[in-house]
Amino acid sequence: MVSPAPHFKDTATTGTIMADVLIAMAPAVIAATIIFGFRALLMTAVCAASCVVFEYLTRRVLKRSNTISDLSAAVTGVLLALNLPVQLPFWMAVVGCLFAIVIVKQLFGGIGHNFANPAIAARIFLLLSFSQPMTTWLAVPVTAEKVVGATPLALMAQAREGAEVAMPSVTDMFLGNIGGSMGETCALALIIGGVYLIVRRVITPTIPVAFIGGVAVLALLFGESPIEHILTGGVMIGAFFMATDYTTSPVTEKGKIIFGLGCAFLTMVIRMFGSYPEGVSYAILLMNIITPLINRATKAKAFGGVQA
Repeated sequence: MVSPAPHFKDTATTGTIMADVLIAMAPAVIAATIIFGFRALLMTAVCAASCVVFEYLTRRVLKRSNTISDLSAAVTGVLLALNLPVQLPFWMAVVGCLFAIVIVKQLFGGIGHNFANPAIAARIFLLLSFSQPMTTWLAVPVTAEKVVGATPLALMAQAREGAEVAMPSVTDMFLGNIGGSMGETCALALIIGGVYLIVRRVITPTIPVAFIGGVAVLALLFGESPIEHILTGGVMIGAFFMATDYTTSPVTEKGKIIFGLGCAFLTMVIRMFGSYPEGVSYAILLMNIITPLINRATKAKAFGGVQA
């Protein structure tokens, strides 16, 4: 019997995929709680709950079927929390959740229709709106005095200007004993989560490998340490959890390679020449915008057909 496509069926649903993403982010949440304290766990809970509530209310107002059971809103909340400084006021985090869910996601039609990753867009929105709180980092280990410290990327920027700085060890960067956003400091936790997603076939390794490998090569070309650039800032969390978003990343393998390398190139250009020492979020957002063009340029030709 011949029936209409699709001919291959899978047991995976949006809910099961999002559940896997939540499981994959759990090591980063645990690491953030160990490194920064209980407030990291509370921030994660506040963001996840806020995103779920905003999605529920928005869908009700727009008279659309509710989608909170697919867990995509919870994923956005946890991912946004991992991209925030642990000491950020909760109300600012809630504003970011509102922007992510209502403006970036639901007003464009909901899951599958957003032009950019909601968590990334919300982080950039918060950076532009609340620059000082969003770029103030606690020194690690966190003490009762909550001393403010510089991130390794900021130290690297100072070193380029001729200042003498003491960079943290590779071990500290790998385990997360450095300043930064809650979920970007512990590379070990992010690698565990990324490998889980690849093993579960939620993502393919193409974009992460192209992104991380591109950053390493460009760091060498700029005369900087590739290890330091990979292990600090948002490269790891961006490569595994943000650049691989289904809706906003290319669908073809060639497109994924272009996308990952583009993210790496823009990240390094911003880091090396921009006024802000980090560039991952901006790089991924810019590549999200041109994803339709990448898909069009790398679209496979049908067997026996003519390239459009």
